[in-house]
Amino acid sequence: MKSFLHKTLLIAAAVLTLPAMAENYSVGTGSQSGTYYPFGGILAKIWSENIPEVNARAEVTAASVENIIKVSSNKQLAGIAMGNVALKAHQGEKPFPREMPASVLFALYPNVVQIIVPAKSDIKRVADLKGKKVSLGAPGSGTRVSAVNILSILGVEESDIEAQSLNYTATTDALANGQIDAGVIVGSLGVGAITELALTRDIRILSFSADEMAKVRAAAPAYMDFDAAEGAYNKVAAFKAPAVWNVLMVNKDLDENLAYQMTKTAFEHMDELRQAISDARYTTLENMEKLEGVPLHPGALRYLNEQRAK
Repeated sequence: MKSFLHKTLLIAAAVLTLPAMAENYSVGTGSQSGTYYPFGGILAKIWSENIPEVNARAEVTAASVENIIKVSSNKQLAGIAMGNVALKAHQGEKPFPREMPASVLFALYPNVVQIIVPAKSDIKRVADLKGKKVSLGAPGSGTRVSAVNILSILGVEESDIEAQSLNYTATTDALANGQIDAGVIVGSLGVGAITELALTRDIRILSFSADEMAKVRAAAPAYMDFDAAEGAYNKVAAFKAPAVWNVLMVNKDLDENLAYQMTKTAFEHMDELRQAISDARYTTLENMEKLEGVPLHPGALRYLNEQRAK
């Protein structure tokens, strides 16, 4: 009896001293042909390797809208989204049914509104898209929200075009095959889908005029002017376009200590992130609060304030 009791106590003690299992999490990204997916994948890897209670992986999604909804309903640990979409979520505006309980962990990098056409196309400005077959981005994506918003500001409604709902890869494939006249991709400068298209097809990216840029900034302050130099893509001339910051979103009620550790760990391993993702050069402490209108999570703010105090 004593032997049995002794063995039972030993087993119980061993169980109690076992390390806690890391919880499985997902990080919402976008399509595999964009920048969100590798960016989210590296963040997931860094967190999994350095935060004991976290085992994270990147999840392919329709991007911004889906990610914010999943973060808000605790189906994702974090999700990447465009700043203008995050603002709509915070304010409870369409496409969201109500104000979403999501906060910014930190800003990532700017996304550029890139309207791609064949090099010989007669489409020279946004107004020329009327009557054309245009991909506006996948349903639930920040590209679609931004594309519809920008075109509407400049006088082109969805009813004015033959709108297609294609993701990055499907958009560039359709352009290459002559199935659409133009495609909108709102992504980082140098995004893979456009880079690959430019290597096999002669393309242009529409350059917004000063008047168009002024109208966009007045109607949607989340956007800023972005000047892309010649050669950003193979044989593509310099262009000017609106850009909006991407941000990493978490549930506003995420444990403050976990949010702090996620922020701290990401910035302590920023060299690793920048080696893999060139756009991470924009992910700095100075840019953490780049998106105005959506508050930082308290855990992220605690880390930022610590760094500012040094």
